[in-house]
Amino acid sequence: MTHPGLLVLTPQYTSSGARLAQAAAERGLLVEELPPSRRIPEPLRDIRPAHLYGGPRFAAAVAPQIGAKLLDPAAHWLARLPYRFVSRAIRELPLSAARELQQPFFAKPLADKTFPTDVYASGVRLPGGLPDATPVQVSEIVTFAAEFRLFVLDGEIRTGSRYATFGRLDPAPLASCPEHDDLLDFAHDLLTARAHTLPRAFVLDVGPMVADVGGEGPWAVVEAGPGWFSPLYASDVDAALDVVLESVTPADDAS
Repeated sequence: MTHPGLLVLTPQYTSSGARLAQAAAERGLLVEELPPSRRIPEPLRDIRPAHLYGGPRFAAAVAPQIGAKLLDPAAHWLARLPYRFVSRAIRELPLSAARELQQPFFAKPLADKTFPTDVYASGVRLPGGLPDATPVQVSEIVTFAAEFRLFVLDGEIRTGSRYATFGRLDPAPLASCPEHDDLLDFAHDLLTARAHTLPRAFVLDVGPMVADVGGEGPWAVVEAGPGWFSPLYASDVDAALDVVLESVTPADDAS
């Protein structure tokens, strides 16, 4: 018996996972919530195409079992964007150099989740116990008036949602947001110029900054992330599912 495919979910419940599971099942996909062992039951191991939705550790454990490759924007992608798309200084540093910084900064690890992504008052506040060569992305501290998540496939925005205002969770459908037109204009310019530097399926977070003198500042990229591990917020679930499924490809696929 053949199937339209398999979607494997983490045992940890999320509202996004539940919505995607229902949408996938309605398409005829088999949906399997794995036990804590993260082992796929033997009868399901040969079903293709196979996809997953879950966090990085879950995905890393499951992808080899289903012969899959995880599509993910390169860790250095944001830092190498032209300034007009980020509107802030972003650098890649070894942890030893980041520890020398005297002013407050925003930092995130570029390899796994080696320390919390956060604002640090100075370099001495960075966690200890890590190798000096640990790669760190350091950027200026900025405030986004609103933040939006876009699900992108083959350079096309399939769906999206506002997810925060002034750093607070505040989901809303794109169509209801007054920034809708400006958002699409900025995202179109970015994708036209830089889509070739990204995988074919991913999520893109963008938003307008708060200007230093008040009011709305420039639009900028917050970050890009994997479709296989991104909350939907108020996005259309069926359109988001297209991106989630395509963000996990056969291991021998060159996409």
